[in-house]
Amino acid sequence: MPEGTKSRSPQNVKTAAPETQQMMGAENINRRRHIMAVRGINKVILVGRLGKDPEVRYIPNGGAVANLQVATSESWRDKQTGEMREQTEWHRVVLFGKLAEVAGEYLRKGAQVYIEGQLRTRSWEDNGITRYVTEILVKTTGTMQMLGRAAGAQTQPEEGQQFSGQPQPEPQAEAGTKKGGAKTKGRGRKAAQPEPQPQPPEGDDYGFSDDIPF
Repeated sequence: MPEGTKSRSPQNVKTAAPETQQMMGAENINRRRHIMAVRGINKVILVGRLGKDPEVRYIPNGGAVANLQVATSESWRDKQTGEMREQTEWHRVVLFGKLAEVAGEYLRKGAQVYIEGQLRTRSWEDNGITRYVTEILVKTTGTMQMLGRAAGAQTQPEEGQQFSGQPQPEPQAEAGTKKGGAKTKGRGRKAAQPEPQPQPPEGDDYGFSDDIPF
């Protein structure tokens, strides 16, 4: 090798200094944070119990849709009276595709579940009145995990078994979700559902009592 010529062996290849690598990593993190801040994140995590058995139906394309009523509770001690108090929130959860079929087979009233989904608010007309309902949709990116055994199910999965959503066309599934709603003119009164309240409302549409059903 001529004198004065530097070797290009791997030992002489320079790498970024640790400080530079840290700066590059911080830039990537900030970039991801910026993307999340611009686009937003719509994610809901629930751990609760079913207020009644899942309602499963099939839409015209053959896909399954399941409606769940999931209760989450919190308790605290009243500072003035010293008594324990409890508040229960009811959540409408909609599963699609394979998840809906699994829910119909394994889940029963009182079963505890872990849910990952996203919020979606929809509206419909009920005799000239615009009604709104907020649901938690568990689609292809969602997760359902059964915690413990589901009493009354015909077959039992492994405890803690987790299921992920399968591909399901959302537009058709969304139409199926509203199939029983006010869009079917002949069923306007029967299919109309009130906006969910913090406490389970009375009526055939929900089938709940004032007490926690488990």
